[in-house]
Parts: sequence; C-alpha cells; structure tokens
Amino acid sequence: MQAIARVNRVYKDKKGGLIVDYLGIAADLKEALSFYSDAGGKGDPTILQEEAVQMMLEKLEVVSQMFRESSGQGGFNYKEYFTADTSTKLSIILGAEEHILGLEDGKKRYINEVMALSKAFAIAVPHDKAMDVKDEISFFQAVKARLAKFDSVSLGKSDEVFETTIRQVIDKALVTEKVIDVFDAAGLKKPDISILSEEFLMELKGMKHKNIALEVLKKLLNDEIKLRAKKNLVQSKTLKEMLENSIRKYHNKILTAAEVIEELINLSKGIVEMDKEPEKMGLTDFEYAFYTAVADNDSAKELMGKEKLRELAVVLTESIRKNATIDWTIKESVKAKLKVSVKRILRRYGYPPDMQKLATDTVLKQAESIAKELASQ
Repeated sequence: MQAIARVNRVYKDKKGGLIVDYLGIAADLKEALSFYSDAGGKGDPTILQEEAVQMMLEKLEVVSQMFRESSGQGGFNYKEYFTADTSTKLSIILGAEEHILGLEDGKKRYINEVMALSKAFAIAVPHDKAMDVKDEISFFQAVKARLAKFDSVSLGKSDEVFETTIRQVIDKALVTEKVIDVFDAAGLKKPDISILSEEFLMELKGMKHKNIALEVLKKLLNDEIKLRAKKNLVQSKTLKEMLENSIRKYHNKILTAAEVIEELINLSKGIVEMDKEPEKMGLTDFEYAFYTAVADNDSAKELMGKEKLRELAVVLTESIRKNATIDWTIKESVKAKLKVSVKRILRRYGYPPDMQKLATDTVLKQAESIAKELASQ
C-alpha cells in the first residue's frame, strides 16, 4: 500500500495509484482491504489459516485414499518410506508411481490433488497440524514430481516458484547420504549406444514396473518424434499417429501395459530402421525429408516412380539451400520468393499428377521447415 501511494516518487509527475507491476494483485488487494476494513481494522489471519488446515487435512485424506485404491494388485503401503535409506526411498517412490499409473485416470487425479494439498499446506504452515504431516506431504510431492516428468508440457515460471517454495518448507524430502545410481534403482541398465538401442529397449521390456516403463518409453518416443518434426514433417506425422494409436488402445483397455510396451518397442525399432533409409537411397537427411513429402501422394508414386521423385527431392533441396542464406523467416518477401521457386520446380516436374492442392501444401510446409533449419545452421 505504501509503495502504491509513493508511485510518483519513482515515476515523476504520475499520480499515486497502481503501477504496472502491481496490476496482477489488484483484485486480491481490494479483497484484502475490504476484509480488513469490514473487521474494523482487525482482520484476523488465524481464521484463514484454520480454514487452510481443514482443507489440507481433507486433501491429505483424498491423496492417502488413492494409495488404498486397488490398481489390480491391491493398494500400496508407503509408510516404510519414512524410515528407509535413500536407495530404498527411490524404490518406494517407483512403486508408488506404478500404483498411481495403474489407477483409472490416476496420474491426472493424483497431480491435481497433490497440487491442491500443497497450496493448502503452504497457507497452513506453521500450524502444528501442518508440521505433523509435512513428511507425508513431502513423499506425495516426490511422487508427483516424478509423474510430472513424464508430461511433455513443463511447468510455468510461477508454478516453478511455487513448487520451490513448498520444497523449502518441507525440509525432510529425499536426502542423499551417498551417490545413488538412479538407473539401477529403477531396475534399468544405462543405455550404451543410444536411448533407443536394442539393449535399452529390452531392459524396459523386462522392467518390473510396467506402467512406469510405458510412461518412460512414451516420453522418449514423443521426444524423438518432436526432434524429427524439425526436419521431416511427413515421417514425424506418421510416427505420431502410430504412437497415439497405441496409447489410445491402452487407454481403451484393448491392450495391457505389457502389450502396448511391445508395440512401442516395435515402433522404436521402426524408427531406427527409418534412419537407415536416406543412406540406402543415397540421399542426405534433408533430401530424404523432401522425398517423403513428394512421395506422400499416391498418384505421384504411381505415375512418376521412385527415381523421378528422388530426383525432384534433390532439386528441391538444392533450391532451398540457395535461398536459405537470408533469414527469410522474418522477411515476407524472401519467404514469398522461396514459395514461388518451389512451385516452379513442382510444375516443371508435373507434380502432383492429380493436381491435388494438399500435396503441394505438404511440400511447401516441408520447404519452410528445412529453410528454417538451414538458416539456423
């Protein structure tokens, strides 16, 4: 309030009032002032804390109940976590993750409930009832943190600050007395060649915690597909559809966790095989990306043939390479020139034979993607 009243000391000739930095709390400030005024200047924060304690206890019971739900093999007893050594704690957290992932809509429900519990706890501190359960809440948060790692969307800055604040309050989270091999604690060996190596995939397949193995493999494949989308749009779209189809069958109970892991392992092997295709055809990665784009049209494959499409892919790549010396992504005129160049080449080769606009659009999108990559190199 004093800062708002003194705005004109910082911003010359500006009347007292809300500056930009305070706009985000304007509504909360009004509500607080109203509460304070209505109480005759004696607003009691204890009332709010007691309400937070009650909410915290309710949410604590909701989260605890999730570990008593059956996930196919009964509930999960996490109590020994509080007296275990660090290595055992990691193992218990893995078991807890496996249990939550085995529940109906478990991950989403659990993350939401723990977030609500954490918010209530932050307000309830330092009430005795809050301090009595802080270790249990630290365990719930440790499990939530691991589950959230599987999500491709990361927390926003404000959420990160909030989570950090909570962790600072809960001072007995995982404490390591010695170096712990996280892969070993998870029942996995470190991948030697690549994250999609045959050895690593077989380790995942034999992993005790099937639901966690599924989440790990799903995230790895998602990351691989996103990486490929920067260079090869058609290939990444195909892989994404295959991944989503497998996960959909799992969610619809058509496949078990073990069965869908088998499907995803086959998909992973398919990705490794795809990586060998450019070399087999004598093409660079960019040329192969254009080849998959122009070959994504049935009439083109049938009437033009593989060799003609291969030649077209090489010519398109060379054209893009010549036009990608300028940062065309921010210059509309350069971007338009590049599109004209691509369309001229396509017409020269009679592509696509069926005059389908979608095929041309696919090639143009691929050209834009490759130009961005080349411009950033």
